[in-house]
Amino acid sequence: MNYALVVAGCLGATGVAAGAFGAHALESLVTPERLDIWATAAQYHLLHAVVVMVLALTANTGGMSVGPWPVIGFTGGVVLFSFSLYAYVLTEIPMFAMVTPFGGSVLILSWLLLIYRGMKVG
Repeated sequence: MNYALVVAGCLGATGVAAGAFGAHALESLVTPERLDIWATAAQYHLLHAVVVMVLALTANTGGMSVGPWPVIGFTGGVVLFSFSLYAYVLTEIPMFAMVTPFGGSVLILSWLLLIYRGMKVG
């Protein structure tokens, strides 16, 4: 089983669902500012789902394998970044928004890990 591809599918499906929920269900329930926050979370969510998918597919086609850590990092980063913003928008509890920078940092570190792996393998 290609676990990274399963993770990519889960991230993609939940990202589309979150985007649709924000576009269709939240518009009348939250302020435009909070709707913008939701849209940012969904955008990062979907973008990194695609990144995980590309990593999963290239690992199986003889492409450059970067190992599991970037996939783990991108997944954890999405959970911390996007889901903390979703929770903040829905609850207005500031503590959730305080988690977001940690998620962003994990995403940045995952991108840096890709650079490192690319320099090491390539």
